[in-house]
Amino acid sequence: MKGELLYEGKAKRMYSIPGRDDVIWVEYKDSLTAFNAQKKSSFGGKGAINAQITSLLYRKLTSFGIPTHFVEDISQHEMICSKVTIIPLEVVTRNRLAGSTAKKLGKEEGSPLKAPLVEFYYKDDALGDPFLSDDQALMMGAVATKAELDELRASALRINKVLQEIFLTAGLELIDFKLEFGRDGRGTLLLADEISPDTCRLWDRKTGEKMDKDRFRRDLGKVEESYQEVLQRLKGAAV
Repeated sequence: MKGELLYEGKAKRMYSIPGRDDVIWVEYKDSLTAFNAQKKSSFGGKGAINAQITSLLYRKLTSFGIPTHFVEDISQHEMICSKVTIIPLEVVTRNRLAGSTAKKLGKEEGSPLKAPLVEFYYKDDALGDPFLSDDQALMMGAVATKAELDELRASALRINKVLQEIFLTAGLELIDFKLEFGRDGRGTLLLADEISPDTCRLWDRKTGEKMDKDRFRRDLGKVEESYQEVLQRLKGAAV
């Protein structure tokens, strides 16, 4: 049973579950935002698409021994998740350079990297989620030790390998993506939040067509169609 609203963010609402302190009820919203919610829109069924993609991917990651906060589906747009204390870092993994990073470094979009690049960004919308070096992450108290940063980096790289294979099976290339992690009541590190076209750059393997939130960021059109296509491809690939 869904209890009181605990938190509402740009893409999700989180509710308590009466009698359960270890889990929360997560409801995915239809909102679509970019540039720290400076650009806003929505489309019907968007929350259900992202929830289903996340559920599918988290089940697969769990089968590879990667611990996540996902527990079970409630509906197409709702799920039960373990309650975690979120680490205030966005962990971004890049397989190619794209978007603002490619522009910042003066590289052509899509430039390959010799090895995946993992970066940390401080979770603070008011500050614009700034990039942090390892020393800055420690200075800001995002984590307590360098070992925790190493654990986050290693987890992101492991997840990257699994996701790359999953998406390739669906005819998609994983260009880059953002992860969030948290710790449960026992201190176990769990992958949290979501994995969806909101948090990943996904390009069609053959044509290079963008199939993610860049279609909204850059006014490319066919946003809903692209999100739906990603879901159907993943389902069709029997991931």
